[in-house]
Amino acid sequence: PLRAGSRRFGRRRRVMGQEEEQDRVAASLAAARRTLRAGVEKSRALGHALARAGPRLEEIQAALPALEAAVRPIRAPRGELAAAGPHIDRAVGPAAAVLKVFDAVHGLEPPLLAPTGARGEDLPGYLAVLAQLEEACRFLAGNCGLAAQWLADIVEYLGDRDLADPRFLADLGVTLDGLKAPEGDLDGGLLAAALDILEAEFRRLLADHSAPLAMPKSGAAAAPARVPAAAVHKLSLILDRLVANGRQDRCVAAYIDARGSVVSASLGSLGLDYLRDPPQDAQELGPALEMWGRHLEFVVRRLLESERQLCAKVFGQHKDDASACFAEVAAQAGVLDFLKFGRAVADAKKDPIKLQRLLEVFDSLNRLRLDFNRLFGGKACAEIQSQTRDLVKLLIDGAVEIFEELIVQVELQRHMPPPSDGGVPCLVTFVVEYCNRLLGDQYRPVLGQVLTIHRSWRKEVFDDRMLVDSVLNIVKALEANFDVWSKAYDNAMLSYLFMMNTHWHFFRHLKATKLGEILGDVWLREHEQYKEYYLSMFIRESWGALSPLLNREGLILFSKGRA
Repeated sequence: PLRAGSRRFGRRRRVMGQEEEQDRVAASLAAARRTLRAGVEKSRALGHALARAGPRLEEIQAALPALEAAVRPIRAPRGELAAAGPHIDRAVGPAAAVLKVFDAVHGLEPPLLAPTGARGEDLPGYLAVLAQLEEACRFLAGNCGLAAQWLADIVEYLGDRDLADPRFLADLGVTLDGLKAPEGDLDGGLLAAALDILEAEFRRLLADHSAPLAMPKSGAAAAPARVPAAAVHKLSLILDRLVANGRQDRCVAAYIDARGSVVSASLGSLGLDYLRDPPQDAQELGPALEMWGRHLEFVVRRLLESERQLCAKVFGQHKDDASACFAEVAAQAGVLDFLKFGRAVADAKKDPIKLQRLLEVFDSLNRLRLDFNRLFGGKACAEIQSQTRDLVKLLIDGAVEIFEELIVQVELQRHMPPPSDGGVPCLVTFVVEYCNRLLGDQYRPVLGQVLTIHRSWRKEVFDDRMLVDSVLNIVKALEANFDVWSKAYDNAMLSYLFMMNTHWHFFRHLKATKLGEILGDVWLREHEQYKEYYLSMFIRESWGALSPLLNREGLILFSKGRA
C-alpha cells in the first residue's frame, strides 16, 4: 500500500507539475503577445514620425557639409599645422592691433559727442581729442586693408597646401575681401559727427559777433576790432580742423553768409538809394557826390578794413580762402555800386561844372588809392580792380577834354550878342568865378595831378606852370571878347558903359584871389585904369552935350535970374 500510495502521489505530482508548466507557458505567451503588440505600435509611431521628419532630415543632410567645414576647418596632420603656426601668428598680430584701435575709437565717443562739446571753455582739449580720432582714423585707413591682406595671404597659404576645408576658406576669403575695401566710415561716423559739432560752433561764434558797424560822426580812420580776440582765436582753431578734414567750401560759405549779413546791415542805415538812380545834370550831382565820398571812405577805410583784418586773422595761413571770402564780402558791401555811381558822373552831360564833379570823384578815389590797392589787390577782386581802372581813365580823359575845351567855348561866345543894357555878360561872371575855383586849394592840386597823369600816358611832361598858363589863356581869350562885344553896340554910350562895367568887374572880383595873384597887380591896375577911361568916355558921350548950357549965361537963362 505504501508503494501504491507512493505511486499515486507521484502521479499527482507529475500532473500538477504539468499543469504549472502549462500555466507558465501560457503566461509567457501572453507577455510575448503584449510585447509584440507594443513593438508594432511603436514601429507604427516611429514610421509616422519618420514620415513627418523626412524633409527636415534632408535639410540637415544638406547642411552637414557646411557645418562640418565650420566646425572642423582644419584637417591637416599636426606636423603640417605646426609649420603653418608662425605664419598665422604674423598675420594675426596686425589684425589684433587694428582691433585695439577700433576699441580706442569707441572710447573717444563720450567726450566728442558730449552735449556741450566744442562749446565748452576747453576748446583746445576738445580739439586734442579730435586729433586723436583723426590719428586713429588715419591708422585704420592705412592698416585695416593691410591687415586684411595679410589674413588673405594666410588663407591662400592654407588653401595652397590643402590644410583646411576649401569651403571654409572660400567663405573666409569673401569676408576678408570686404575688409580690404570697407564701405562707409571706419569710425562709424564719429569723425563726421564731431566735425558737424565744430561747424555748428563756427557758425555760432560768427553769429554772436555780427553787430553792424555804424558810420562815425568824427573822421577817425582807424578800423575798430569788432570781434574779441578770444573769439577770433577760436574761429581760427576750428577753421584749421575743418579745412584739414575737407570742409573748406562749407567754412567759406558760412563765413561769407555771416559777415556778408553784417556788412549789409551796416550799409542799411546809410541811405544809399542815390547810388541806384543818380541825376544826369552835373549841378544836381553835387549833394549826392558829397555823400558818395563820405560813404565810400567809411566803407573802405572802416567797414571793409575791419573785415579784411578779421578775415586775415580767422583764415590765417589759408590766404586763398581769405581772399575769396573778402572778395565776396566786399561785393556785398556794394563797392561795385559805388564805382557805378562814379561811372554815372563820368557819363553825365558835358558842361564846365562836370569838370569839377569829375575832379571830385577822382580826388575821392585817389585819396583811397592805397586802401584800394591793399584791400582789392588779389586775384579774387579782379572785377573791382578792372572797374576802378576803367573809371579812373574815364575821369581823367573826361576832365582833360573839358578843361582843354574851355578856351574854345570862350572863343565861341565871342560872336554872341552882348547884354543889351551894357551890363556884365554872364560868361565873364562865370569864367572869373570858375577859374578862381579851379585855381583854389580844392581843385588845383587835383587838376594838376590829372593833367600830369594824362600827359604821362602820351609820354609827355607836365608841370604846374602849364596849368597856370592854360588858365591865363582862358582869361586872355575872354578879354579878347570885350572888344568884339563892345563894337556890337550901335549906341556908343552903351559900348562905353559895357566896357566900364566889365573891366570894373574884373578888377573887383579878381583882386585878392588866386587868379588875381597869378595875373599880378599890374594887370589888375590896368583893368582899373580901363574902367576909369571908359567911365570918362561914357560921361563925355552922355553928359558932354550939356556942358555948353552950364555956363553963367546959360544958368541965368535957365533959372530966370534965380541962380
